[in-house]
Amino acid sequence: MLEHIRYNDRLEYRASYAESLIEKTKNFKELRDGFQDLSLFEKHKDLIRLILADLFPTGLTKNEIKAAGIPLTNITFNYTERFKNILNDAGKDFEIEFRDITDDEFYVFCCCLILQTYLKKDIKTNLPFYYDIPNKQGIMKHYKITVNSDFSDVYPAEGTKIPSDEILDMLLENLDDLALWKKYFPPESWVLNGFSIISLVDCTSEVALSDLKSSMIKIDLENPTPDENLKEIFKSYFDVADLNFGLMLFNTKNKKLEKLPIYENVFTNYLLDFWINTFDEEARKTAFDNISYNSKPVVVSNVDKLDDEIKKLPTFSILKDNNINSFMVIPIMKDNELLAMMEFTSPIANSLNGLKLKKLEFVADMIIFSLSRFSYERNNQIEAIIQREYTTIHDSVIWKFRNEAERYFNAYLSKKIYTLKEILFKNLTPLFSFSDIRSSSDKRFRLMLEDLNQQIEGICDVISLMNSSEAEKYSLALDIFENELNNEIKADTEQRFQRLLRDEIHPFLQAKLEINPDENIKNKIKNYFSQVFSQNDLFYANRKNLDDSITLLNRKLADILDLKQVIAQEIFPHYFERFKSDGVEHNLYIGRNIAPELPYSAKFVHELRYWQLETICTMEHEFSLFKKDLPISLDIASLIFVYNEKIDIRFRMDEKRFDVDGAFNSNFEIIKKRLDKAHIKDSTERITSPGKITIVYFGMENQREYLQYINRLQKQNVLKSDVEFLRVEDLQGITGLLALRVSLV
Repeated sequence: MLEHIRYNDRLEYRASYAESLIEKTKNFKELRDGFQDLSLFEKHKDLIRLILADLFPTGLTKNEIKAAGIPLTNITFNYTERFKNILNDAGKDFEIEFRDITDDEFYVFCCCLILQTYLKKDIKTNLPFYYDIPNKQGIMKHYKITVNSDFSDVYPAEGTKIPSDEILDMLLENLDDLALWKKYFPPESWVLNGFSIISLVDCTSEVALSDLKSSMIKIDLENPTPDENLKEIFKSYFDVADLNFGLMLFNTKNKKLEKLPIYENVFTNYLLDFWINTFDEEARKTAFDNISYNSKPVVVSNVDKLDDEIKKLPTFSILKDNNINSFMVIPIMKDNELLAMMEFTSPIANSLNGLKLKKLEFVADMIIFSLSRFSYERNNQIEAIIQREYTTIHDSVIWKFRNEAERYFNAYLSKKIYTLKEILFKNLTPLFSFSDIRSSSDKRFRLMLEDLNQQIEGICDVISLMNSSEAEKYSLALDIFENELNNEIKADTEQRFQRLLRDEIHPFLQAKLEINPDENIKNKIKNYFSQVFSQNDLFYANRKNLDDSITLLNRKLADILDLKQVIAQEIFPHYFERFKSDGVEHNLYIGRNIAPELPYSAKFVHELRYWQLETICTMEHEFSLFKKDLPISLDIASLIFVYNEKIDIRFRMDEKRFDVDGAFNSNFEIIKKRLDKAHIKDSTERITSPGKITIVYFGMENQREYLQYINRLQKQNVLKSDVEFLRVEDLQGITGLLALRVSLV
């Protein structure tokens, strides 16, 4: 290249520049004659950069992702600035390598390049190569590689025998047979010299073959019209001017292939049609059973070169009658079961081969996905509407969401405009109850003080062994915090203490850990840090025990409630929801509109009220059994609120949940929220008490009803006979509430 510029370039300065470079390389024979010692790349990197300057313009070094390389290897050099920055961002341990290609596949690919370049075999395909390189944020970026091989050459080594065209065609039909390829292209039988220029294109935002994947096999109700361009897309993808494509689904139950009606005018199933129309049912079933054990595709590049015995079979006449000179038949498998059969046929001999089959692997997952979902598409679409427009819905009310979703979907298929209606259930009787963890906030505050006091004590224990002005300063600061914690704690005390630890004390102790020779001090520092919760730099053991205890309690109570709910739904279908926080609460809504097809009466409300009381008693009893196993001792207090007024619930689209509808019905929600901390009238005592069930209600009718339930449970030795009749203090805007309270056995 430099010699050409030296003697042929009309610009004098370029000729002079080339001549000076040639002079510089005279003493480095290896740069002219070639070398295999890779260390010379580093030794001569500056000179190599000058020699390649015309191929790597300085003005583009920050824009192009480009390097020189040894052909068909991952060895690269002479990077542009942008390429170097990308590799630096990936980290020093990152090694660049090709994606998704084995050594065996790469060997065959190299042989194919020899076919294409030296032997001028028109195979019209190249496998795409990619580099996956993480960026500075750890996000994997994908780069497609293009190679300029103008400065490299391949030729046979001395004594290498060139395979005939017939052998080359046979090799292309057996792309996976590495031993066969090595027989005709043995290692070290061909020589590659020179260098290549590789350029990378960032294709992260694009999916390879996106047009094909997005257009392929849209056999669903979301788009019921076939894609007329599918065949043309396959032609472009395979680089075959005349190509036919066919596909049939496999019916596992009946063991037969089935056509796709909406694609009858698009697919051309020459071979698959022959299969289902010629062989008897028993022969087809046997064939499909065999495919399940051996699902290898059939690839014939040139029909004329089939064995004479095969040409005598009926299949061969089908090939000739339909002008098929090259074909592939491919079983589509999922979980070792036949899902479908595909065929590609062409009148052009040698147009379909193993390389074309290899390219199909890049869209195999999309094919499997598309076909798998077809049988369930309508139901999936309806479920998708429910999930998108609503949320996961309780089984008792999902019928109403499904009805609305079906109306929406049917209108969509008819290309009509339909607005989803709000989901509303009217005239329901509510039931509410909670089992609340008593004094959890006070416990959390007390345990927080224990954690922080222990941490201060642990730090003081360490720094008391150190003689430094910093240790003395921190000791004084900790005394101030300890006094503040235990006497006049402020809202931001914990945050300020946390900041002192993170910014000053912990870095100080970490430094001492690295440089202090005193093993006793080192061990104390290590012991201290072993107790620090890494997420907030604080001791957390006591509060963690409380959190673990609350989690275990909530899980146990919720499991009991969920198990009992199965029985409750058998009484009469109803909408049910529960919540876990510091305890478990639940809402239950029952009414004719929940299950309009079933006969409904008030007796179901009474049965569910008794179920609720009995369930709360069971939860309290089970809690008393596992309470002793909790890391922190806890108590619960349970309450049931009886409300006679009918209410409406509406599904809130913005929050994806049901809520009480309208100002009139909000009274129920207001009372619920205020009962938790309510007291007995003219007393400082809470209406709820550990070991007792509290039932809050408005009228004497409810009192008589629940006394009957209590009496039934007393006879079963579940409740004691110490029933208390209480009045609830006047709450904001709420007066006249009464309560029953009874102890558990």
